[in-house]
Amino acid sequence: MALAAESAISRGKWMALLAAFLGWMFDGLEMGLFPLVARPALRELLSVNDESLVGLWFAVATAGFLVGAATGGVLFGWLGDRIGRVRAMMLSVLTYACFTGLCGLATSAEQIAVFRFISALGMGGEWSLGVALVMEIWPDRSRAWLAGAIGAAANFGFLLIAVFGAALAEFLGEMDSVLRSLGLPGGWVDALLANSGWRFLLLLGAAPAVLTFFIRFFVPESRRWEHEKGRGATSHWAGRDLFAVLIGAGGAIFVIYLWAAEQTDLFGWTIQHDANLRIGGSLIGIAIVTLGYVFPVLRYIQRSGATAVDEFTWPRVIGRMLLGACLGGVALLGTWASIQWAPLWADQLTGGQVPTAKAYTQIASAVGAIVGTLLAPQLGNVLGRRVTYSLLCLGSLLSALAFFQLNSSYGALFLISVLIAGGMTASFYGWLPLYLPELFPTRVRATGQGFSFNFGRIIAAVGVLQTSNLMHLFSEDVVIAGANFSGGYPLACSVMSLIYLVGIAIVWLAPETKGKPLPE
Repeated sequence: MALAAESAISRGKWMALLAAFLGWMFDGLEMGLFPLVARPALRELLSVNDESLVGLWFAVATAGFLVGAATGGVLFGWLGDRIGRVRAMMLSVLTYACFTGLCGLATSAEQIAVFRFISALGMGGEWSLGVALVMEIWPDRSRAWLAGAIGAAANFGFLLIAVFGAALAEFLGEMDSVLRSLGLPGGWVDALLANSGWRFLLLLGAAPAVLTFFIRFFVPESRRWEHEKGRGATSHWAGRDLFAVLIGAGGAIFVIYLWAAEQTDLFGWTIQHDANLRIGGSLIGIAIVTLGYVFPVLRYIQRSGATAVDEFTWPRVIGRMLLGACLGGVALLGTWASIQWAPLWADQLTGGQVPTAKAYTQIASAVGAIVGTLLAPQLGNVLGRRVTYSLLCLGSLLSALAFFQLNSSYGALFLISVLIAGGMTASFYGWLPLYLPELFPTRVRATGQGFSFNFGRIIAAVGVLQTSNLMHLFSEDVVIAGANFSGGYPLACSVMSLIYLVGIAIVWLAPETKGKPLPE
């Protein structure tokens, strides 16, 4: 009997890890899809050949995606702490799969942005739920390699979609024959494969929906969460608190609108979005986001009756959520506002004449990222969490600057340097799933780490729009201190990569958790 029970526990651990790994892998696949198809998709939907307008809508859609992921991290994290990790994870996967697929049916850039926002709700939730589930089911000694697997899984998905995109570019004619042989009408096939087959690729994004059946029937619930449920701790979450999260999301969308639009026409008045309005409005919007997103946790702690005897009273929990958000924000801003633009830059350098340039750039970045995410948590176990984070920031800054400033054409050097930069800048996604669960007790872990990781996406969303603005500002080469810096993508992304200097400073405000068990 004991052996059977032990075997069931072991099987349950691996089923949970497999489900979470597949979920994270599909997360990476979904994230890799849009950079791959954005340029041909937006050029078709906008019916223009204006690179600046395409870049603006890419930034808007990406910013909306990041806001959706941030909101979903809190919404589904709340759901995971309330109804369980497994049931909430099943709903989150279904959300991001279905709405990614709907992007392939979009008829306007606005629809793409809306569908991306909704799909991102599920993606942000799946990350926090999967991390909480796996870290709670597996023993503490396994946390480092589990964190590496989490980061590597997303980048493996990123790699898969890039490989498929490269194959599609090479064999688009063969794919046409395959689809027609399946009986699809010729008009459908032409529409699916037009402009590099972007609709076909996005429709494939619905495939992860089948993962929900696996999760439903084979993945066990976290015993730590079930213990909290048994003692009544989960009943203190209240659905009415989520209205504050929606208000917070509205604040984030307001910030994006300020930076994306030139003016507001209201009741016959025209309000120009000048620098003062944008900066002041952004500060107000981010304050609304912060208050809205932390409100459910604050109310939960108040209802649960935490006292000064409890180590995790509301000031400590909220403080750790905000600190974790800053650490995640540096990593996410560095990725989305710089390296994430590499495929579009490759396409621009080749004048769109090398169909595989975007895909090969993404492949090189993803290969480096897989290695980086596997090594970062192991380094964290050896050197400690704070020293490792500082080194990752320094390496990311230097590799990003080298990539953007040492390349002027697409070729071998371009791919080698993006592989290194991709590995360094993505290494945080192995470090964060190791560190963030160590900051929170079981009863608020999914919500706390969901906020910490995904709130950084709000910061990154604003940063993505700044990259677009900087591309306009630095459209020509610039001479600084006697050195020539290439304008456009290289200079804009180089400026945004300076965020890593902030990360080197703030990590020393965080607690060192090396060698400590997960808080109960």
